[in-house]
This record gives sequence, C-alpha cells and structure tokens, in this order.
Amino acid sequence: MNKTINIFMLAAGLGERLRPITDHIPKPLLPVLGKPVLQYILERVSVLPVNKIGINLHHKKEMIEEWISKHFLSRGGFETRPYVLFPEEQILGTGGALKNAEGFLNEGTFLVHNSDILSDISLERLLDHHRSSKDLVTLAVHDCPEFNNVVVNENGFLMGVGKIPPPRPPLNKEGDKRTAFTGIAVYEPEFLQFLPPGASSVVESWLKAVNAGHKIGTFDVSSDRYKPRHYWSDIGTPAAYASTVFNLLKAEGETMYVHPSVKGCGSVETQGYVVIEEGYVFDKDVSLRNCILLPDGSGGGIESELIENCIIGPDLRIDLIEPEVLAASFEDGKKIIGSGGSDRKYYRIKRGKKSSVLMQCKRDDPDFNRQMEYSRFFLKYLIPVPELLEVDTDEKHAVFEDAGDTSLYNWLKCPREEPEIEKIYMKVIDVLANLHTTATDYVADCRLLKNRIFDYEYFRWEVDYFLERFVDGIKNIQTGDIPEFEEDLNSLAFKADSFPKTIIHRDFQSQNIMVLQNGDLRIIDYQGARMGPSAYDVASLLWDPYYRLEDNLRERLVAYYISKIEDKFDADYFRETLLICRLQRHMQALGAYGFLFSVKGKKYFLKYVPEGLRLLKEDVSLLKDEYPRLYELIMRL
Repeated sequence: MNKTINIFMLAAGLGERLRPITDHIPKPLLPVLGKPVLQYILERVSVLPVNKIGINLHHKKEMIEEWISKHFLSRGGFETRPYVLFPEEQILGTGGALKNAEGFLNEGTFLVHNSDILSDISLERLLDHHRSSKDLVTLAVHDCPEFNNVVVNENGFLMGVGKIPPPRPPLNKEGDKRTAFTGIAVYEPEFLQFLPPGASSVVESWLKAVNAGHKIGTFDVSSDRYKPRHYWSDIGTPAAYASTVFNLLKAEGETMYVHPSVKGCGSVETQGYVVIEEGYVFDKDVSLRNCILLPDGSGGGIESELIENCIIGPDLRIDLIEPEVLAASFEDGKKIIGSGGSDRKYYRIKRGKKSSVLMQCKRDDPDFNRQMEYSRFFLKYLIPVPELLEVDTDEKHAVFEDAGDTSLYNWLKCPREEPEIEKIYMKVIDVLANLHTTATDYVADCRLLKNRIFDYEYFRWEVDYFLERFVDGIKNIQTGDIPEFEEDLNSLAFKADSFPKTIIHRDFQSQNIMVLQNGDLRIIDYQGARMGPSAYDVASLLWDPYYRLEDNLRERLVAYYISKIEDKFDADYFRETLLICRLQRHMQALGAYGFLFSVKGKKYFLKYVPEGLRLLKEDVSLLKDEYPRLYELIMRL
C-alpha cells in the first residue's frame, strides 16, 4: 500500500477582500515576518509523507511562479519535492481547481490546503484519522463562531453547509451542531467523480457525495486531546492579516521584526508592534506604532513623521482599528505591554495628555515594596529608572513614567554600523559604572538593598537552578550526587562570593534597557537588584544571549568599563572576576529559559538557548582546569 500522498495548494484566488494589497502582492506571497504565507504552509506539509506538490495559479501567477522557481529544486532551496503547476485562464473555484488537476490527484490519497490559512493544526493526526476512518473525505474543522456554518451530526459526519443541506438525511436532528471548516481536508481520489467539469464549488460536491451515501467525516481540531489549544488564522482581510502578523510576533515574545535588507531604520522610533518587511530604505526620521510595512524598496508609502495603526505598501495605506487587530493585547479596556518572564501585568494608560505605565502586582508579591524603595533610591542618585508617579501599597499598584517600547534589544534589530552600536553601549556602561560606584557609596540610604546580598548560598542556588531546569528539565541529563562534582560547584560559589560587592542590577541585559526617542535611557526590571560582584552585570550586558557582540567590540567595551571604575577596582583582578561571573551568569540564564519554557509555558525563550549554551561552553573551556567535572558536564550539553 502506497503511504505517500500528494498535496494540492489552492493559490489562484484574486484576494478581493485584501485589496488594495493584492493589487500588488498575490495572497500566497503575503509576507509574514519575512516569509510568504505559501512558504509557511509548504514547511508545515513537509512533515507528511509527500510524493508531489500541486499548486493552482491565476492571479499574478508570474510572481508565484518566479518565487517557486527560487525555492523548489534550486541550490539552497528549502523544498526539493517535485511540483506541478496548474495555471487557470479563468478562476475555476475550489471544486473546478481539483477537477482541473484530476490526473494528478487520481494517484491516491491527497491533502488540500488553502493558501490563506496559517495554523499549527497537526496534519499528521489529521491524515492518521482519515486513514483509520476510511471515509471518502475528512474535513479539519474547529469551533470558530465567526465561520461556524458546517453542520455535523453527533458522530462528526457532514450533514450540511450553511443554508444548503443535502436532500437526505434530514437536518436538525438531536446532536447536530455547527462548526467551521479550517480550509484543510484529506480526500480519496474517488471523490473526484462528484466534481463537474468547469468552474464549481467543492462544497456542492461534498453534499452530492453525502447524498450518494458516502461518508464525509470531520476531524475536530478544537477538541483534539493531544493538542487542546490550537492556532488558526484566515488572512482574508487586511485586519485579519495584521492581526495574524501581530499575534505571531507576540507568540515569539517579540514586538518588532525588521528584515535584514532594510536600510536607514536607525532613524526609526517604534512603539507597539512594528513589522518592516524586505527592501525598505528610510531617508528621514519617522515614528512607527502598530504598523506593517510591506515589501517596497523605496519607503514611498511614508508621507509623515508619525505613522500608526496601518499597513503601508507601494502606493497604499490601509488604516487599522487597534482594538480589532490587537484584541489579545487589551484587558478591561487597557493596553497590555511587555512579553518577558514576569508574572506582573503592565498596562499603558493615559494621565492627562501623557502616557504612563500601570504596574499591577499580586497581593503577595515579595518584590513590590522593594521596587518602590529601589525606585526612589535610584532616582535620587541619578540611575535612570522610570519616574515613580503614584503608589498604592495596599493594592500593590504603581504608576511609572512610560519608557516606550524600544528596548536596546529592539533598537539593535535595525541594521546599524559598529560605531553607532559602540556609542550606545558606552552610554549604557556609563549608567552601569554609576550604579557600581556612586550609587553603591550611598547604599546605606536604601536599607532593603544594603541587606540583600548575592552570597555563596545564592550562587549555589543559581547553579542548582541551572541543573534542575536546564540540564535535567531540557536536556534530560541526570547529574546525580557525585562528590567531585559537588566540590566544583562549591568551589565556584565560594570564589564568586569572595569578590568585592557593589549594587548590581542582576539582569542587566538588552531587554531591560529602554532607549527613548531622544536617545536617553531607562533601566527597568531592577527589583531583583542585590549587593554582588560588579562583573555579573558586565557579563549580563556584554555576553548577552539576546544579542551577540563582535569580540573586538566587546573587548573595547570591557576596557571602557574598566576605565570608568579603575579607581575602585584593579583591572587585572576585575578581569578574573569577570570570567567567573560569565560562567555563573550563563548557567543562571539557561536555567531561567528552562523554567520559563517548562513551568510558564513561554516556549519562545528556547530560541535563546543555542547562543546561551555557546557562551557557556566558551566560559567553561577557559576554566576547565579549575572545574573539570563542571567542564565535562557542560561540554556534553
């Protein structure tokens, strides 16, 4: 029995609801974070036992043909399976397209996938379900009130669609329910006999098959016990397209995407969600908020300095309604901001004409009072944290100055020259040096901070956290109770604890440094600050898994930091502390990624693991003689 199947992609449509976008770009080639929709779907179906792929074409077929020629059977292309194109002189509809490809589809079981659908539906389980059911057709369906027009009986068999039921069996029997077709289905070739020549709708042929006594079954992905939550999006309108793009960005833990080919975006200030697709060249300062810039190459669609809530493309601008396209980012009418690992909630609110940030903590949040005291202390000694505007100690609420959405992490997404990157890092190091020197000299003014020590016990906790959450939790390696291994860990913690202590932020990485439109900085997420070795912050900043600095630039920045604190620390001794703190910091970071993934369900943190692990192996390789057992473990990861 042949287990391979053919795939058929419906890609001929005019995309009328997406106009004027589809006057320039066919719907299958609409970019979503740097990749066309068609590529996402082809990558998804590649998990199946695919024999050949068929694609029907009509609207702007030359553009799709050109894209396919670059990605199929080409050097470096992601897809190497045979493909067959089915051009249509006139649109044949969803049924006519299949009839037109009858010779291709008659080879065996085939899967049909609309080219305007993005989802994480398990295509493997859909195919398995179809094969075990022995039904003529299996429709992937789900509960989606906006599109619930497919009537199925209590056993999941098709009974009718919309207002067009088949003559028999009768509708509205007890147990019938309405559901929505996802645009994905598996067919047996015998179905093709129900398709008339010429243009037609596949729905009418479903109902003909049911009336002839065949079973058209369904696979309800919204009640799949293996995947109780699924993602599905129909990008049929500009609002649906924007919502899909922004939701995928949020699911990746990001607020900004910039294609590597973009030029001049160093002059761009961003807020909210911003996507800049291939080819844009900015020739003036501009502020973008909740925008998608489609491939263009000239920036010609930008006519003002402030652009918000819109899609911009060549000779087009489509305005969006923010609560519609960012519905998941609103709660009780307030805009949710932030996508990090915290359990706290942050909302952007209005205070008069100015925007502010409301922080809501749980009643038992152990860091709330500490953060309030830290805020006042840091502001007093010119550490640029957001200004504290209002505090409700009983409710554990506070209002802060709005530091915007452009973190150093986002700022670095725009392609920039090395001197510009070096300049902003030097500015950040100025802040860090002030924290480690002047602010530390007056730490007695902040009792909660003075008494919070990063000591041996805490260093050991960080390593145990790494072993539990990353080594065991992610890599499934049991370390066991080996006395020599414990000696390494104890020795490392004692060594780190022996270093001179200053105020340290403790998580001084690029996502916790905000860059304002005027170039000023704001430091956030500082409630975990402690008294510890200053090199821990330097390691967090310059050996950051979120952004890889060039080695020569990093060395210059270390030298710059040393020049700022040389009256406090011996340079050679500081470098010795730096290597130990790098090792310690990267174990902590990987432990945190494991925790945030496995406990908090934030799987996007796993994308930082490869760089974090590379840095950790680099660290431990330089210390393998001092910590041989730890070296052996880390090099196995």
